[in-house]
Amino acid sequence: MTTQSRIPPTELTGLFGTVVKVAARRMLGQVPDAMGVLAHHPALMRASMGIGRKIEALDELDRNLASYAVMSTAAYLGCSWCLDFNYYKAHNDGLDEAKARQVPNWREASEFTPLERNVMEYAEAMSQTPPAVTDELSAALLDELGPAALVELTAKIAFMNMSSRMNLALGIRSEGYADACKLPPLATTAAGSASAPASTSGAGPVSSEAAAKVVGSSS
Repeated sequence: MTTQSRIPPTELTGLFGTVVKVAARRMLGQVPDAMGVLAHHPALMRASMGIGRKIEALDELDRNLASYAVMSTAAYLGCSWCLDFNYYKAHNDGLDEAKARQVPNWREASEFTPLERNVMEYAEAMSQTPPAVTDELSAALLDELGPAALVELTAKIAFMNMSSRMNLALGIRSEGYADACKLPPLATTAAGSASAPASTSGAGPVSSEAAAKVVGSSS
């Protein structure tokens, strides 16, 4: 499988590369071609994996809310790799898969609570250029989540912005993880176009977030 990225992937080599490949095959059944893009810069790959592992391990924020936040960020920015991988991850982590499927169309979907909608609105507002978070929205989330969870939410959205924007700039697209585990299709947007390309059913280069998840699974 190839993502036809703008920078051709290179081989993962050395002890670190071997660990990453073994972990990727164990977690995903294959070594993503996209991971080879980051392999051109091993120091950057290690750095992004390091921060990704730490952000992934934070637990002040409810896991379902975190999943909706990063998926809505990926859908808003148009990162099919991130959206597909996070849908696959929600499935594997035992999160609410039915709701996760509706994230790309969350404004029209009826499944989400007011808090979940505020979280996804915050994710989209943060992802605009320039960011468009309002005092009112921030205050509502602070009241509902508390300061620690709101700071964590903001960090996870910011990291998904980094991963999504890197993937988009480098031409990294979905590699069909949701397809591989036979997940039902993600919802389409209100305009009727899929948020992810036809090859997907469904954060953080293999998304830095995903690379961190892969390496974290080997430790």
